[in-house]
Amino acid sequence: MTKQVLYLIACAAGPTQFVDEGVRQAVGRGWDTCLILTPSAARWWEPRMGELEKLTGHRVRSQYKLPSESDALPKAHAMLVAPMTCTTLNKWGAGISDTLAIGLPSEAVHMGVPVVAMPYFNQAQAAQPAVARSIADLREQGVVYLDDPEGYRAHPPKNGHPRAYPWHHALDVVGAIVSPAP
Repeated sequence: MTKQVLYLIACAAGPTQFVDEGVRQAVGRGWDTCLILTPSAARWWEPRMGELEKLTGHRVRSQYKLPSESDALPKAHAMLVAPMTCTTLNKWGAGISDTLAIGLPSEAVHMGVPVVAMPYFNQAQAAQPAVARSIADLREQGVVYLDDPEGYRAHPPKNGHPRAYPWHHALDVVGAIVSPAP
């Protein structure tokens, strides 16, 4: 039986330093995991990109493909945008898909692919009026947005704990929506 495909889409937020842990947890739950990074997050992993590709068994994507190129990844059965930055949230909520990491889920949610998003940003960023509007816009489109108390609680500025990011919780929610094949 073919495994269900999960696109794990990570932004340049603190926990992305440890995205390999999120990938390991997803693979351990039976997902064929494809990793998509924002361009900034890809820069963080540039020296170790091979490690991520070995973990996933796929090329890690961070840029749109050229029109002449074929798709490098299998079709997604579900997408998890985690950790999601305040910038990505607000751009996505406003319909701006200038990166592959926003373009994929913004289309997928309107094509019947389940999309879950869990943020990682601080309380000062969360207090921006655009944040509440963007969350409401994404939820209206069908995105399952995991925030306090169902997901990640915004931390005080300069006091985040990126290593403690709850990958397991986000994967629990994705798995409740779409079960990975055995």
